[in-house]
Amino acid sequence: MQLIFNICSWGAWSPHHQQPQDWQHWQRTYAHQSASLPDAPKLSRVPAMQRRRYSALTKMQLEAAFQADAANSCRTIFASRHGELHRTLGLLDNLVTAEPLSPTAFSQSVHNTASGIYSIITDNRAPSTSIAAGEESLPQALIEAYAQLHEDPTPVLLVFGDQPVPDIYTQFVDENDLPLSLALVLKRYDETCDKPQLMLSQGAEGKKISYGELIHGLSVAKPVAGNLGNYHWQISFD
Repeated sequence: MQLIFNICSWGAWSPHHQQPQDWQHWQRTYAHQSASLPDAPKLSRVPAMQRRRYSALTKMQLEAAFQADAANSCRTIFASRHGELHRTLGLLDNLVTAEPLSPTAFSQSVHNTASGIYSIITDNRAPSTSIAAGEESLPQALIEAYAQLHEDPTPVLLVFGDQPVPDIYTQFVDENDLPLSLALVLKRYDETCDKPQLMLSQGAEGKKISYGELIHGLSVAKPVAGNLGNYHWQISFD
């Protein structure tokens, strides 16, 4: 399997790298932690009374999507391995302690919360797909994007985001890059296009890389290639 796209635009957010230009310094700052770093973006373009209801994950995904600046009514694909797990666990705790459930928390505990809120904020009535595929959530979202672009070459906005799981689940996962969100506006590959190319394939040998390294490559227009999960990733600028 080999999928190739052109990346029209992108956006990404993490506590250390909150704007696209911040990712240019990824190698120097990624390993350092600080208690003063935010756990979610400010999301200043959304009214305060509205954004205060959003979870950190929803804010992360919205921020990355806003940075990517997709066209109006662009089709969207939102991908997350864990989704609104923190909200769901909070609701379960409320049930155990016989406390009333928050209607807002309940309504925004579904996996496609960010997709729905993005469509409302941007008045985007185009189709939207939500993907949850474990460790392969981002690759499976790219497969979905490839299929959609095969049917319709109009660019697609893909938004991926996840947080570290609650403490009760940490023994079951090993995820060093999180929290992180990434948005890509993708189009069908055109060899004459001057936009960066993203290639996803199986079976190729290579070093291990991280999401951060991929985003760093985009930010400095530097080719990146390596294995992430069960796939070989390559970003080029030919």
